[in-house]
Amino acid sequence: MERPVDDLTTNRLASETSLYLRQHMDNPVDWLPWGPDALARAQTEDKPLLVSIGYSACHWCHVMAHESFEDPATAAVMNDLFVCIKVDREERPDIDQIYMDALVRTQGHGGWPLTAFCRPDGRPFYTGTYYPPEPRHGLPAFRDVLRSMHEAYRDRRDDVDDAAARILEALAARPQGVADAYPGRALLVRAAESVLHGADRNHGGFGGAPKFPTPTNLELLLAGCDLLPEQKARDAIAHLAFTCRQMAGRGLYDPLGGGFHRYCVDGRWDVPHFEKMLYDQGQLLRIYADVWRRTGATDPDLRWPIAETARYLAREMTGSEGGFYASQDADSEGVEGKFYVWTPAEVNAVLGDAAGPTFNAAYGVNDRGNFEGKTVLWDVAGGPHDALEAERQQLYVARAQRVAPATDTKRVLSWNAYAISGLAYAAGVFDSDQWLAQATDAAAFVRTDLARAEGGWWRVFAEGQRKIPAFLDDLAAWLTACLDLYRAGADPSWIVVAHSVADEIQARFFDADEGDFYLTAVDGEALVHRPRSSHDGATPDAAALATLAFVRLAGLSGREDLAATAQQVLRTHAFQLEKSPTSAPTMLRAASWAEASPATAVILGDPDAPATQALALAARRFLAPEEAIVVASEGQIPEGIDASWLEGRSCLDGRATAFVCRGTECSLPTHDPTALARPAAG
Repeated sequence: MERPVDDLTTNRLASETSLYLRQHMDNPVDWLPWGPDALARAQTEDKPLLVSIGYSACHWCHVMAHESFEDPATAAVMNDLFVCIKVDREERPDIDQIYMDALVRTQGHGGWPLTAFCRPDGRPFYTGTYYPPEPRHGLPAFRDVLRSMHEAYRDRRDDVDDAAARILEALAARPQGVADAYPGRALLVRAAESVLHGADRNHGGFGGAPKFPTPTNLELLLAGCDLLPEQKARDAIAHLAFTCRQMAGRGLYDPLGGGFHRYCVDGRWDVPHFEKMLYDQGQLLRIYADVWRRTGATDPDLRWPIAETARYLAREMTGSEGGFYASQDADSEGVEGKFYVWTPAEVNAVLGDAAGPTFNAAYGVNDRGNFEGKTVLWDVAGGPHDALEAERQQLYVARAQRVAPATDTKRVLSWNAYAISGLAYAAGVFDSDQWLAQATDAAAFVRTDLARAEGGWWRVFAEGQRKIPAFLDDLAAWLTACLDLYRAGADPSWIVVAHSVADEIQARFFDADEGDFYLTAVDGEALVHRPRSSHDGATPDAAALATLAFVRLAGLSGREDLAATAQQVLRTHAFQLEKSPTSAPTMLRAASWAEASPATAVILGDPDAPATQALALAARRFLAPEEAIVVASEGQIPEGIDASWLEGRSCLDGRATAFVCRGTECSLPTHDPTALARPAAG
């Protein structure tokens, strides 16, 4: 017989590999991980489920855990009235998607911790987020909510069943209507103009507090720079450059250790929410590199954040087995931001009375502070970045002696793929062998340690274990990373991997009858609802990213099946795109490239020869990130590449030669890297 949970020093989460779940293993709550055992227990005991969803770096998740889940009286109510399940949203985005969609549709907003009350089979009948231990700020006390939900399940079962049925019906509903036109470049221009209209001209970024980087919107505006009228395009790239400088020079960026925090709580990039997420680093690397190339490929203030963030990933976020860790917490010693903030005396103690005041003046450190009596470092002086490099390094070494925020060491396939893409794109633009090697090493870890023996991929590597079959967001990002590695000049075999990943997406995640991708595989775990990924958030919409990657690979390989799938998905989303274009920036980018046909630069010559490499570098700086570069020796057709790109082409006068083609139209061959030209879009 299983011992009562009161007899245990830890609960059933102690055997889990998830850092978030293990953060709750000492709770007096009888937590169960998600799985058939938990649902069967709820059915047997006829109890509703309490599904609590969060992630290891979530500040308010920690607050609710301390206030409620660590409280024996609250835990007793939970254990008595519910079967309690803890879910790591980073491991199980499918479960999170179901209950987050339910929350947004019923409450009009979302967030974590996510608290869902469900029938024993998992159907939600009420959802919420954080609840305080006592009534506060218009929120009911958590124990009152618990009792109310239990009484509803016990005494008003029909009402509960009706609520669950209505929620599932709402989750299954799709936008109804017919678009006036097929989505394409005109719609992207409209969305880019709308985003630009919301630009914060004083502080950079868009909108007010809280202020997020929102990489998917930045990518949309970057794509718009190629399509907007000239003056608006200049305005857009100027604002993007200003935004990048503001993000790196103020509170969003860690000037000592490198890397970007999740967001800022104000509208001026002053005070961050201090957690660091891998997916932000990868996406922002790509954006900084693209803004750098679009502004003349000379601005050092757009380069050093890339270099420092790449070093941060190598130094603090790379596992001994390979791959990148998931995140670093906002809190240390139970206090948000404590690890990162300074007083003048603390700086002076490290740098001395001579150098300390100079640094304090340059980074705004004063006795008043800007965050709870201490100072988040801002580059208020705005001088050359390398002027205080030695002082920053000294402070970094001193800071390392503090109690550091927890690092979630699990490796997530999709997040690793975002980082691989960012490093690979930056490597191609900056001609950095070091960054390309860093990207390739991480990709090699994915290729070996996250590959399933029976075929396909795992989502998570944690504590030496591979677990949870990959979802669409994993495979869409991994496909994109393989394309970006190939474009950057990594081993040509990455395009072969890209084809296999695309085949898996098409076979297991695409529904031809629905004309759309699902987040979960057709042969995946059966849940109360098969979720789709239907919007951009902190990371790209998985369906949109898969569609964009299909467009890219179809253009490069000539695969009409991938092009047809992409077109079908775009038709399915056409009405919603037309109705609300700014809500789907990644799908708009896919629609624009499906209409415009990405260009392909074909470089013929010895791949190791300086002349060939110079042409390839020029193409990487000239073409948009989604456009392709094929480097091949004369007479060779690389595996996985459409033969028509190379058939009948030869090196002009025996020298390395470049052509830039779109569809059937190609530029004149050239030896001169400065003479590359893109044929006009049809």
